[in-house]
Amino acid sequence: MTAIALTPAQRKEHRALAHHLEPVVMIGGDGLSESVLREIDAALNAHGLIKVRVHGDDRQAREVAFQQVADQLNAAPIQHIGKLLVFWRPQPEKERVVDEDRKPGPKEVKVLKYSKRGGQRPEVRVLRVLGNQRLTSGGKIKRAKPKQTSVKKRSQG
Repeated sequence: MTAIALTPAQRKEHRALAHHLEPVVMIGGDGLSESVLREIDAALNAHGLIKVRVHGDDRQAREVAFQQVADQLNAAPIQHIGKLLVFWRPQPEKERVVDEDRKPGPKEVKVLKYSKRGGQRPEVRVLRVLGNQRLTSGGKIKRAKPKQTSVKKRSQG
């Protein structure tokens, strides 16, 4: 596999996004082993953009590791600065299983309560409304009323 080629603008954008990241994989004195490559691959699948720290003073070895990881894992080499290496690879799409029987979960609802005096800010409250609850016009949560059945059905059952 070959490394992903990016434009300078894309590389610049990824460098900016990676600035605040902490290294998630460390390459020790043994160098680039199979287990380290598996960890880098798993981190790329999970995060997409990662930093790798290389322990070792040999700059040539870091350059070789930088290119080797990019080539073997089909990742884009973003930056090599000091002992830090930055890689990016698009994250794979996660498969979502849609359950037809599943009902909607709780909703977060913002309720604004305006003051009687005109110049004050409204009070903002965030309420969690569950599936069996409803929100009244006054901003209170009430339980949903049970479905009404007719008199005939009640007398039969």
